[in-house]
Amino acid sequence: MMSNFNDFNNPQVKKLPEHLKQFIVEQNYEHYTPVDQAVWRFVMRQNYHFLKDIAYYPYIPGLEAAGLSIEKIPDLQEMNDALKKIGWGAVTVDGFIPPAAFMEYQSCRVLVIAADIRQLHHIEYTPAPDIIHESAGHAPIIADPDYHQYLSYFGSIGAKAMYSSKDFELYEAIRELSILKEMPDPDPQTLKRAEKRVLFCQKNLGDPSEMALLSRLHWWTVEYGLIGTLENPKIYGAGLLSSIGESKSCMDPSVKKHWYTADAVNFPFDITKPQPQLFVTPNFQNLTKVLEDFADTMAFRRGGSESILKAIECKNTCTAVYSSGLQISGVFSDLRMDKNNELLFIKTVGGSALSFEGKQLEGHGKQVHTMGFSSPVGRLKNFGKALEDANENELEKLGIICGNTAELNFIGGLSLKGIVSSILKRNSRIIMISFTDCTLKDEQGNVYFEPSWGVYDMAVGEKIVSVYSGAADKDAFEEIAPKARSATFHPEYTEHQKRYHDLFRQVRLCRETQNEFERLKDIWTELKQDFREDWLCAIEILEILEQRNIFSDMGRDIRIYLELKASNEPELNKLIQNGFYLISKTHKESAL
Repeated sequence: MMSNFNDFNNPQVKKLPEHLKQFIVEQNYEHYTPVDQAVWRFVMRQNYHFLKDIAYYPYIPGLEAAGLSIEKIPDLQEMNDALKKIGWGAVTVDGFIPPAAFMEYQSCRVLVIAADIRQLHHIEYTPAPDIIHESAGHAPIIADPDYHQYLSYFGSIGAKAMYSSKDFELYEAIRELSILKEMPDPDPQTLKRAEKRVLFCQKNLGDPSEMALLSRLHWWTVEYGLIGTLENPKIYGAGLLSSIGESKSCMDPSVKKHWYTADAVNFPFDITKPQPQLFVTPNFQNLTKVLEDFADTMAFRRGGSESILKAIECKNTCTAVYSSGLQISGVFSDLRMDKNNELLFIKTVGGSALSFEGKQLEGHGKQVHTMGFSSPVGRLKNFGKALEDANENELEKLGIICGNTAELNFIGGLSLKGIVSSILKRNSRIIMISFTDCTLKDEQGNVYFEPSWGVYDMAVGEKIVSVYSGAADKDAFEEIAPKARSATFHPEYTEHQKRYHDLFRQVRLCRETQNEFERLKDIWTELKQDFREDWLCAIEILEILEQRNIFSDMGRDIRIYLELKASNEPELNKLIQNGFYLISKTHKESAL
């Protein structure tokens, strides 16, 4: 967690709950090298020229509304100043963060942006999240009211999604692989092992969890979504908008286009390959409708035994909500059902907490319930309504009076005997009754609680109406979401690399100050002599020469050098040709 939390004077960032702050890292703008700035500019100029006609939103106004420019990597403060005008904020994080945390940021209307930028050798595509994908892909469309409404609503649904322990193993594996692939020279054996681990996790997920299914809806909309008609769709998905290659190839008829419906949840995705099909929504309101239909199938809306079983499989903190409003947060370990699968009893292990309306009840944190929490669910025998709705007279008839020994027999077969020590109400409903000298057992005589264990706090509620991931009061629970073990790679630069960076700095200075163009001759000589692997700095010099119509002999020399490089190194051919195209477009525009 950041020691001095910077809220960028942005209301959305300011309101972030404590448990989300652990993922925030400093942007450290000064760490971006001149090469990083050149990578940003090259990709963004491509984006503008190639995408302005196929992107859904007006590209430049979209960038400006998010505090972005084509010329330089965005500064987080500038982004926050712009985004707060539309009720959003932005923070930087270290690569992939857990899906549940990512969703919660989205629900708080805060964009999560990977602080790092792709290396030059991954300029076209990076397997790791980077500032180009996150800010240039997601941020420019944020100004659309229907879209940002969908994004924050998706986050609020996703933050409650149940995930399995296997989901987290897959997240860890993908994060580790993406970090390795972003390294300049990863060990081939380590890379192979990491790839195998991702494949193994993908193949052994079992039935997809709510989070896995929601991730598909997120992928086919927020990352790879199209909008409009099947014949002539426009791109709004950030994954497409930050990959020039795929944004062009996705329009090919070989990539099937389907209308976006709830059926999209049946299409898994592979982050390492181009997508074989994409989904088109007629409008953004349709996205919310599909999401709403899916949310109706989720545990936080359904409750009951099926949802508690999902919580047990999660193996992480979840919350079950009784019909009385009482919330139980902890790691669920057991349940009891009748022959109709109706819940009779639930149990957690380890530190557990009780809350109401998202606020932890005093004296009921996990420091008190250190060994877990368990309680019956359901109605009492011979009592015509739910216990939470009983009035004072009815409680007296049932013998539930403070200081009195009460015997409660549940329809499911559990029976409780103990001295009533307190009755807790909220909003005129009973949510908990505490007992001393208490025994809870079933019809077979199995003991669930005995007097020597201390005070028994019995949750009151006819049903479990909702179950969701995470704690009810996350900050009081001091919930630390599962955090990745792997840290992203940050290169140490050699003196040779630093010299290369400095050449980019000098070229930028010439371009921005519009003078000292003679200096470009020395830079070009140095590039030819000591940096034969370069192509991007040469492109930047050529751009200035052709735009200013100066040093035509040197310009010809650079063109020949780049054309030779493109033919000798096929992996650079497309990038260099794109560079030539950008120069010609810029040249024409400046001549107009």
